[in-house]
Amino acid sequence: MPSRTRRRALPVLAAAVAGVLASGCQVLTDEAPPTPAGSALEALDAVDVRGRAPRTGYDRDEFGSGWVDTDRNGCDTRNDVLARDLTGEVFEPGTRGCIVVSGTLADPYSGATIAFRRGEGTSEAVQIDHVVALSDAWQKGAQRWDDARRVEFANDPLNLLAVDGPLNQAKGDSDAATWLPPQRSYRCAYVARQVAVKVEYGLWMTAAERDAVAGVLRGCPDEPLPGSVPLPAQETPPAEVTGPYPDCAAARADDATPLREADPGWNPDLDGDGDGVGCES
Repeated sequence: MPSRTRRRALPVLAAAVAGVLASGCQVLTDEAPPTPAGSALEALDAVDVRGRAPRTGYDRDEFGSGWVDTDRNGCDTRNDVLARDLTGEVFEPGTRGCIVVSGTLADPYSGATIAFRRGEGTSEAVQIDHVVALSDAWQKGAQRWDDARRVEFANDPLNLLAVDGPLNQAKGDSDAATWLPPQRSYRCAYVARQVAVKVEYGLWMTAAERDAVAGVLRGCPDEPLPGSVPLPAQETPPAEVTGPYPDCAAARADDATPLREADPGWNPDLDGDGDGVGCES
């Protein structure tokens, strides 16, 4: 039988709660604030969570043989991304603004400033990272794709960043559960881009990966879901050359000089000194 003290306390407690409600004060709850619309945190809910599939059958060439010119602007994707992400970039003469030979990278992963110079032993200082690694994609849905879809994925600017070479090597094929950029201020943007890529291509995450991504994004719930970053517009490639140039004037009109032996339109008659390069002056 309830004690007289407890029966007397219940009406008092009820009256107190009624008074709080009547005064317009809010009763505290454990409800989380709504997720901002258009945020990466909101988009994360659209990513399936499954186990990692076996790596069996994976090979880099399953995603195409190296960098290709998927946007048909006359330049391969590596040089397109370098032109987008570097500042003060310099192009090799005669390549119509395609081949980047030098520039400066503000590395998003480390915060360091890195000088890029094309060449053996120097090019690797700046590498192009697949934000969602190709091997990770393979184990989370990409092995079901056809060849064209995989080539598109490997060359999609949404999934590509110019970054510090050694850090890219250290990352390898890790997902967010095992690797995040050392520069903490970039982590929100980094995992947001991974979410965007996985939503765009219907790839899944493991439970540990999703927890890691959510943990980062809870610290920046307004981080927007990035869209595809357009590559810089390159110069319009010349019309297809169907035969040798008759003279240097014709080659210069197509901005094809100096003309090298392996170039379309090569004419040995234009190589006066026999060094394999014509129309040098």
